[in-house]
Amino acid sequence: MAKSDPILEKIISEIPAPEVVSTHNVFHDLMSCVIEQQIHYRSTKGIFRKLLDKARLSELNLENFAHFEEHALQDVKLSMNKQETISDILEFWSRNQVDWERLDEIEVKKELSSIKGIGKWTIDMILLYTLRGPDIFPVDDYHLKQIMVSLYGLDPQVGLKSRMIEISTTWQNHKSLAVLYLPAWKAHHRNRG
Repeated sequence: MAKSDPILEKIISEIPAPEVVSTHNVFHDLMSCVIEQQIHYRSTKGIFRKLLDKARLSELNLENFAHFEEHALQDVKLSMNKQETISDILEFWSRNQVDWERLDEIEVKKELSSIKGIGKWTIDMILLYTLRGPDIFPVDDYHLKQIMVSLYGLDPQVGLKSRMIEISTTWQNHKSLAVLYLPAWKAHHRNRG
């Protein structure tokens, strides 16, 4: 992976491998994406974590959601779209028992996209962070776009997605690891600066 991409090779030589401890809890992580508009693994505000703390929960699931809603979520002003998405997630979970770890990427996408309000970015975040898919490239992720524009000198106005995808082909079968390295590199340099 790194040998075919000198920029990534330099990053890998500069910083330790990024570590993300997954919850493996798709319900929990979907709710974090909906409520905070960011998956909690990357959150800098910690809104979702604060809500969990307020409800005295370490992890969210279908069984404790009513408690979470009563003790924390009711104090948050959510848009109608977010409320509908949360309702649709609850309905999906109450009707389906999915063994997410057994599904391949295409099956996960099919299941999650059947939930109203769950789009490509959210599905990519679940595949990348929660289910730890090895070859996930969230081309629509705002932060990834910014980092790649900066590192690879890409023009954000001209063919950005296609250039990003082209670069990611050199990471074949290891796209997820490369994607995790990029924000880790950015954070490493921000903390040193």
